Amino acid sequence: NIKLLNPYYVTGFCDAESSFIVSATKRPNYKTGWGIYPIFKIELHLRDLGLLEKIQTYFKGVGNITISKTDNSATYAVHSKDEINTTILPHFDKYKLLTNKQVDYILFKSVLELVNKGEHLTEEGLIKILAIKSSMNSGVIPDVFKSEVLPFIRPDNTDIGIADPHWLVGFVEGEGCFYIDVYKSKTHKIGWQVKLKFQITQHSRDFLLMKSLENYLECGITRKVVKRPAYDFVVNKSSDIEEKILPLFINRPLQGVKALDLEDFCKAVSIIKKKEHLTSEGMERIKIIKSGMNTGRKH
Repeated sequence: NIKLLNPYYVTGFCDAESSFIVSATKRPNYKTGWGIYPIFKIELHLRDLGLLEKIQTYFKGVGNITISKTDNSATYAVHSKDEINTTILPHFDKYKLLTNKQVDYILFKSVLELVNKGEHLTEEGLIKILAIKSSMNSGVIPDVFKSEVLPFIRPDNTDIGIADPHWLVGFVEGEGCFYIDVYKSKTHKIGWQVKLKFQITQHSRDFLLMKSLENYLECGITRKVVKRPAYDFVVNKSSDIEEKILPLFINRPLQGVKALDLEDFCKAVSIIKKKEHLTSEGMERIKIIKSGMNTGRKH
């Protein structure tokens, strides 16, 4: 009687952390000399192994989880064409991705359809698949095919309406951050000031989705990240954090390690609400909470 993850949460999290991959591998025994392998994958820090296990359970136990202690990572991957066809595709067909990953999914699905028909075993089908692959993710194709593969026009993603708040909770699990900023201040009696910040960061190609969060949550601003192609959606007004952001997670809990960051963040919110941060003791408590959050957390 394991409680399954909410399907919209799963899609939101996959919008943040999953990859739809088309692998092209040399196979001398194949007529074309190449094998085409569609793969669905999520790679996380090892501390979120439990979350990957929940996702695998949601997807009916298909796929495998591998652990690398060298780089402290855990990877959930589905390589089986049949398992992708029967389990992964039905989910994403029903609960659509909202970021530009939806375009990768559509292209991934079109490759899978060609593979299902056996067209990857012909030269013409292989070139067609590699053209699609060239427009996915990083666009890498084997050098030997560079002159044969014609440019493939990547379609636009236009459907970005958030259908369910669980999607946003899943997306926050992957791309969100609860941050406490503590800095010296000459205008405060104790010499320190604290500010709370909720932030979601995403590649600039998903600017419209990031901008839509302002309307959906009725707060925050979207701003360009300096020196890289990305945008931050930021909420730093205390009343908005307390009244609009935190209620999002009531009855829709985070499932990974980020739930602990939210728990600590809420402790800081409570201290500030009681104005205890204006005392040295309260500020010290906030500093201790901050030091154990996000990258400072010991697992």
